[in-house]
Amino acid sequence: MKKNFIEEITWRGMLHDVMPNTEEHLMEEMRGAYVGIDPTADSLHIGHLVGVMLLRHFQLSGHKPFALIGGATGMIGDPSGKSAERNLLDEKTLRHNQEAIKEQLSRFLDFDSDAPNAAELVNNYDWMKEFSFLDFIRDVGKHITVNYMMAKDSVKKRLSSESAEGMSFTEFTYQLVQGYDFLELYKEKNCTLQMGGSDQWGNITTGTEMIRRIGGGKGYALTCPLITKADGTKFGKTEGGNIWLDAKRTSPYKFYQYWLNTSDEDAEKYIKIFTFLSKEEIENLIATHKEAPHARALQKRLAEEITVMVHSKEDLDNAIKASNILFGKSTSTDLKDLDEATFLDVFEGVPQAEISKNIIEEELDIIGALVEHGGFLKSNGEARRALKENSISVNKEKIKEGYKISRKDLINDQFVLLQKGKKNYYVLRAI
Repeated sequence: MKKNFIEEITWRGMLHDVMPNTEEHLMEEMRGAYVGIDPTADSLHIGHLVGVMLLRHFQLSGHKPFALIGGATGMIGDPSGKSAERNLLDEKTLRHNQEAIKEQLSRFLDFDSDAPNAAELVNNYDWMKEFSFLDFIRDVGKHITVNYMMAKDSVKKRLSSESAEGMSFTEFTYQLVQGYDFLELYKEKNCTLQMGGSDQWGNITTGTEMIRRIGGGKGYALTCPLITKADGTKFGKTEGGNIWLDAKRTSPYKFYQYWLNTSDEDAEKYIKIFTFLSKEEIENLIATHKEAPHARALQKRLAEEITVMVHSKEDLDNAIKASNILFGKSTSTDLKDLDEATFLDVFEGVPQAEISKNIIEEELDIIGALVEHGGFLKSNGEARRALKENSISVNKEKIKEGYKISRKDLINDQFVLLQKGKKNYYVLRAI
């Protein structure tokens, strides 16, 4: 063993519940463990990352990780009908999502080496699709009593909180499907541990019960805490929705900004969970941060580590450059290096006006751009005063009265950034 897995995730704050003797079981020899992943999109989001990090630490500890794609459960969708994100999917979509998710997981897990603990991706649709309902209730259902299922907290909460609507049979039996996954992996892959969020404890222990009753063996359960934010808002969500690992869904700039903007309290917790920095490095960073909190050393290192891990060093450099456009010193060259998507992300919420590209082609006087065509400033007089005070910039460069905006000023052949003072921005969009 390279290191003690339980010890490692404990100091990182990634352990919530664990079945007795799990640590001893893992220290004996190489073991297999799995985490289930919902395949309802062709990208993971940062809500999945804790499970992925658990698998990575498991592999670094010399064990074999399995990522289980919940294709069968993806075909059920959300049985409560409450989640718009968990729609029913056909097999073609599921397979596409599975491949995209594997590509993302391969940034964290080693799938391709010939090491005995190389990661494996499995899909429960592969063993559930041939199961008839009669087979399932005969071979699986008869081993788990309704009394046992009713005692689960997840069932009790659902029945008590929404007693008017009740709980569908599909929802109720979900724990049997998840439990059977564990039994299948135990029998076919010698996988003895299931890991998940703390809300999954009931479903995971149903799996250990099946292994005991049907497989005649011993399975183990481990859960991590559900990640929360200090201010009570939901981790991994913004007004625009999930923070995705796919750059097309969430740009590297926005991804970087999400981590950069975490509170001090959250950054101290997240840097242990979402990076592979050592305990000593993290303790030094926390001490440095406490000496000068305004420098945001923790947030910067967290954002850097996780952006490189999920995207690339180049994406991180571009995200930092883009951040400096709003919050630091930058030039018109930096602006022109931004692609359209990043430009729009950086200046999201900044007032915009559309003007004809023909006007730019003919050269637009700066006062006309500020007032008549843009509406950035209220009057020609205000524009002239601002120009005399040297407070007007075009694409981050100070200009004087008489300046003409032309095609050479267009960023991505369509944007011009106007600025008054340090913080007042306005975007002209030539169409």
